[in-house]
Amino acid sequence: MKHLRLSVSINAPAEEVFRGFTDWPAQGEWMLGTAVQTVDGPATGVGGELAAWSGVGPIGFWDTMVITEWDDPNRVVVRHTGRVVRGDGIMEVVPSIGGGSVFWWGELLELPLGAVGRMGWPLVRPGFAAGVRLSLDRFARLVERGRWRIPPETGG
Repeated sequence: MKHLRLSVSINAPAEEVFRGFTDWPAQGEWMLGTAVQTVDGPATGVGGELAAWSGVGPIGFWDTMVITEWDDPNRVVVRHTGRVVRGDGIMEVVPSIGGGSVFWWGELLELPLGAVGRMGWPLVRPGFAAGVRLSLDRFARLVERGRWRIPPETGG
């Protein structure tokens, strides 16, 4: 198992960040290599299933997942169940002192191709991490621009 964990600070409440990262069909707007029209949903809660086409154009694979943890508005864990990607994806949001949030993205991966995959990980990891970093920065900008803004409650 190989682990990758990255975070991004977002100037938005945790509830809006959670709404954003669990808006599975919109993931293609910010996640590098994920086509928006190929994310299936809705999947809200333990046992929910989703699939995403990961790749560029026709070159890629289906990344199938099952939600194994759902703690709204804090954490979601998905189990990757496909033939290429296996392991757990962990998405967490933590409120920051003074406002805003920190969004954590983690992957605990079972590498494909056995020993070849394990030997190749040190070469692939920097590029994979750079792609996730770019994606997290895109996500932060979308959230901060109000893409998942929760309307204020009206009194009355």
